[in-house]
Amino acid sequence: MNDINVKSPNLYINRELSLLEFNRRVLEQAKDENVPLLERVRFLCISSTNLDEFFEIRVAGLKSLAEAGSVRSGPDGLSPLETLKIIRHNVGQMIAEQYRILNEVLIPQLSEHGIRALRRTHWSEAQDAWLRKLFNNELLPILSPLGLDPAHPFPRILNKSLNFIVSLSGKDAFGRNSRFAIVQVPRALHRIIWLPAEETGSGPNDFVFLSSVIHAYVDQLFHGMKVKGCYQFRVTRNSDLFVDEEETQDLLRAVKGELLTRHYGDSVRLEVADNCPDDIITFLLNRFELTSDDLYKVDGPVNLNRLLGILEKIDRPALYYTPFIPALPARFSGSHDIFTAISAQDILLHHPFESFAIIIDFVRQAAADPQVLAIKQTLYRTDPSSAIVDALVAAARAGKEVSVVVELRARFDEEANVALATRLQEAGAHVVYGIVDYKTHAKMMLVVRRENNRLQDYIHLGTGNYHSYTSRVYTDYSLLTCDKAIGEDVHRIFLQLTSLGKVSRLNRLLQSPFTLHSGLLKRIQREMNHAREGQRARIIIKVNSLVEPLLIQEMYRASAAGVQIDLIVRGMCCLRPGMPGISENIRVRSIIGRFLEHSRVFYFENNGQPEVLCSSADWMDRNMFKRVEVCYPLQDPKLRERVIKDLEDYLKDNQNAWALQADGSYGRISPAEGEAAINVQRNLLMKLSEKQIAINETPALLPTQPDSPPPVRDRPASTDGRQATASEKPKTKSSSLPST
Repeated sequence: MNDINVKSPNLYINRELSLLEFNRRVLEQAKDENVPLLERVRFLCISSTNLDEFFEIRVAGLKSLAEAGSVRSGPDGLSPLETLKIIRHNVGQMIAEQYRILNEVLIPQLSEHGIRALRRTHWSEAQDAWLRKLFNNELLPILSPLGLDPAHPFPRILNKSLNFIVSLSGKDAFGRNSRFAIVQVPRALHRIIWLPAEETGSGPNDFVFLSSVIHAYVDQLFHGMKVKGCYQFRVTRNSDLFVDEEETQDLLRAVKGELLTRHYGDSVRLEVADNCPDDIITFLLNRFELTSDDLYKVDGPVNLNRLLGILEKIDRPALYYTPFIPALPARFSGSHDIFTAISAQDILLHHPFESFAIIIDFVRQAAADPQVLAIKQTLYRTDPSSAIVDALVAAARAGKEVSVVVELRARFDEEANVALATRLQEAGAHVVYGIVDYKTHAKMMLVVRRENNRLQDYIHLGTGNYHSYTSRVYTDYSLLTCDKAIGEDVHRIFLQLTSLGKVSRLNRLLQSPFTLHSGLLKRIQREMNHAREGQRARIIIKVNSLVEPLLIQEMYRASAAGVQIDLIVRGMCCLRPGMPGISENIRVRSIIGRFLEHSRVFYFENNGQPEVLCSSADWMDRNMFKRVEVCYPLQDPKLRERVIKDLEDYLKDNQNAWALQADGSYGRISPAEGEAAINVQRNLLMKLSEKQIAINETPALLPTQPDSPPPVRDRPASTDGRQATASEKPKTKSSSLPST
């Protein structure tokens, strides 16, 4: 291996292109006949919002670098401009495929099930009359068309909003002759309009798109003028917030101020109807200071995510995934005292197969228990109506010492986090915003309880967020423990976050930005040494993203030394597997299924003394060096073996798995001839439902109110997937696959 350059650009896949490949795999779910029909509609919507965020963040960043003349490249060697050119080609293909799936696959199959999207050319007289009345009574009064002339300049266009450019001829009452007008559609209007069967003679599930209704009757907005054409368009803007943390004195106020500008950042993409004339397209491109490389023509609604409105209306269980009830470990069937249960032994939960209600109950019991003196917690993302935040507020009002580290800069959740920080402060909790220049991404909670005249720590560490909705659709691990050494470590990390001082040595935990990266490198090197000595050596890594070059280089060296490495990487992966002499012992697979794979687990064989760690961190530069992360070991042999078994099951999946090839493409894994079909997520659901106690058998552990999905909001949930069960259809118009 000494004569091989592990830094050669040929050994690395471009991260942006890898992220696009992930979204391509999501889009493939919309075509998969094994996926229920309305869940396929959901996957199409997810692919759309993923692409929105890709432009808002990744493309926006690349364009800024390219416009500044930067030739800086990543490990793959591609410059920002070169990457943008490849993105343009790949995204063009992806968008064409999205609309082909919509028009040629999903809409016809929905129609077969009596869910019909009616085109304007197919409206009956009764439907036309009802829709015209709807337009005149409900839409016309709130639409504000703007004719473009010297007194009416081109309006500010909101990020990702639905708009129409109308081509006109003739003169108005003042003798003005305007060539174009802009109609901006308020976001409060539903993009899908259901037709009443009794008034229109329609089927019970017939609908039309709002864009079709506006298009049909837009002439009502321009009396006396001739409408020559009407074309929908949407602009995507740079949505990455910039806060100069060295200059600001108040991070909360700075983030609040920056949120006001997010909707009107620099333009990065223009989507227009595919029948829009070239001269109008050129006019729009000039107005948004874009080029033809930033243009995408679409054959349908410009925002496919609005199709989620179909799922909000249709209650057809056969067209969704089968509902399930998350399980509880059997030990909770006889006791509702969670502190007693944790004292008996460590508890490991695998969400969503096992209930997040246990974590909620943990906080609630801590808030109500007079023996609990203090609660400390990190919050990166949580639901707006969070039962956990309610419990923290109750604890603070009861006089307990409550300290919460709220990460204000959690992308696309900044506004929600500002609100919850304010609420906690008003209740009397101590709220801090972490460390300047370092996002607090760790998921940890510490409860200090007085027991027998001494203080006892109870700790929760997780791979996912304290978000009750995503806990039902993301796979994550939660560890509940009262281990003294881990408690001391968590205490020290909270001191770092809330106070000042040098980094203390930790007993059991690895922490970014201090020891996690070096700790992982040492463990890879240990496996390499074992392999060279003929001892047992193997690595299994499960993460959302694998980007950090030094970790990749060390795995290349380990592979060349004979270490067998299996990587389960849901999204971005910059490592190239299967390269002779370099990565021929590395296999990479991605699991895309009903649930969003979100857990981070690291397994090292260690010559028969296996080590299993769970973490909040992906293997990315930002997680290793620019975030506060925690990585914790599973010390109980039974818990360790359970997670190892889970990992081995993920490596056997042949229904939701995709294999990464050396050229950066992915191929779907299918059962070999005579081989049984294995769906790891389905098998985990079945296994836990058979062996454990269902939630409804232990109602004391349930929240007092059922968890509800996030409210309607027009933004991605993050890169990182609102894939809900049939019993949990979200009342939301936003859907994506967040990475954190």
